[in-house]
This record gives sequence, C-alpha cells and structure tokens, in this order.
Amino acid sequence: MSDALDPAVIELATRIFDLARSGETETLAAYVDAGVSADLSNDRGDCLVMLAAYHGHAGAVQALLERGADPDRVNDRGQTPLAGAVFKGEDAVIRALIAGGADPAAGTPSAVDTARMFGKTDLLELFGAQ
Repeated sequence: MSDALDPAVIELATRIFDLARSGETETLAAYVDAGVSADLSNDRGDCLVMLAAYHGHAGAVQALLERGADPDRVNDRGQTPLAGAVFKGEDAVIRALIAGGADPAAGTPSAVDTARMFGKTDLLELFGAQ
C-alpha cells in the first residue's frame, strides 16, 4: 500500500487553501458544506481560518466558524488565527473571531501577548486584559 497522496487531492486542497487566502467566501463555504473539513490544515498546520484571518477576510472567517471551524486551532508554530489577525491589524477579522468564540489567551504568543507587544490597548480592552 502506498502512502503517496493522489495528485488530484493535492490539487483540490491547494485550491481550497487559495480560496481561504483570497477570501472567496461563497465558494469556500460551498466546499465545506459539501464535506471538506472546516479545519483543513496545510503542511505547516495553517488551517483555513488561519489563512483567511491572516489575509484579512472576515467574511470567510465567519463562514468557516459558522460551519464548525475551531477558532483557536494552532499551527505548527503555536500561533492562533486571532494572534495572526492582531499582528496584521485586521480589526474586522479580530471581531469575527471573538464573536466566534476565539480565546485571546490561546497560542504562543497569544493574541493578548501580541496586542501588548504592539501597544494595542484598545484590543487589550476588547480581550478583557490589561
């Protein structure tokens, strides 16, 4: 039995990751509705929510969370989508993640740590941290 992945599966996964990066919410949601895991992750552990969040696509983040994606799923470096959104200054994404249940204390560094690092006192207030 071979452990090699089917090239068609790799091509499909690549397309789905690209949909998250580019914020094509309707098409991305359709794939998840058809059975693709809302927590699909790439070879670096970046899940669809992480990719959408990091690239500033609040609508895609919200759609994925509504379909059961884990808002606190960490990548291979221990980073969460919320910390990535704080780092990138994506306020709409931050609010979508918080509304979707993201924990500001999750990950390394956490969103709280990232907000402190960049002096974002407004986010510290939003997170209930000082």
